[in-house]
Amino acid sequence: MLNRRYLRIKTMQSLYSFFQQENADAISHEKDLFKSLDKIYDLYVYILVLFTDMHHVALLVSEENKNKRLPTKEDLEPNLRFIENSLLVRLTNNDDLKKEVLNRKISWQSDFDLVRKLYAELKQTDLYKDYMSSTTPSAKEDKQFLISVATEFLYQHDLLNHLFEEKNLHWADDTFGAFSMVARTFENFSGTIQLTSLYKDKEDDQQFISTLFRKTIAGNKEYEKLIDEKTKNWELERIASMDVLLMKMALAEFLNASNVPVKVSLNEYIDISKEYSTPNSKTFINGVLDKIIADLKRDNKIQKTGRGLMEGN
Repeated sequence: MLNRRYLRIKTMQSLYSFFQQENADAISHEKDLFKSLDKIYDLYVYILVLFTDMHHVALLVSEENKNKRLPTKEDLEPNLRFIENSLLVRLTNNDDLKKEVLNRKISWQSDFDLVRKLYAELKQTDLYKDYMSSTTPSAKEDKQFLISVATEFLYQHDLLNHLFEEKNLHWADDTFGAFSMVARTFENFSGTIQLTSLYKDKEDDQQFISTLFRKTIAGNKEYEKLIDEKTKNWELERIASMDVLLMKMALAEFLNASNVPVKVSLNEYIDISKEYSTPNSKTFINGVLDKIIADLKRDNKIQKTGRGLMEGN
């Protein structure tokens, strides 16, 4: 499932696009935001199906080797460790995955040559060789191997990432989220496969996204004024546009996400700035928002509810 930071990032990207366009339609952008989030689940399913198709390739290769005109002893008596991987077998036969594949029309058929290539490359890695030569096979080792294949081999594979980007331009930024969901699915394996949901709490998370998106737009001028008052020595146009956007989002969250502590929101946007803005952004954003938070608390404009969400949090 996607964590709140990832939801903030996706919302940030959508808001950035919205503010870059003249006469942009907020309703349309919000719909596109939720579509892009749902497409991450498509990518998640694509990756899971890639594993089942590599399993299928392993079976095909095994049969092809047995049917050689002059098969070797290894061809006739192959190491079946990968083919018999307990998690992989369960994944291949998982009904929930099959339903998602049908509903989302997901298939590797047109790219099956790449599936074969990936399997052939995987067989040459130390990761695969060490797994196949292990003398103490176990379900735990089966699970850890597939997690490593996902996070160390497939996640960093340039050709695979290029294919994903061709299928959906946004997937270039979504592979981390999707592979994290795959790793979590494998990590949670205990004899049965439970597909990971996109959201931790769908209703709550979607409400959080909508509130953050809409309130940032609705309060744009107000937040701009608050930021301008604390950056008198700066012209707003000279401040990195991403810094301004992140501060506006933070203000929208301070004032409207009543169940999120101020410190949590502040730290999240500071961390996001480290990846998406300038090297100095974290210090700048922290300094400006600290001053604004003090004013908002003084004027009793920040209202938090629930245990642990009162003053000082």
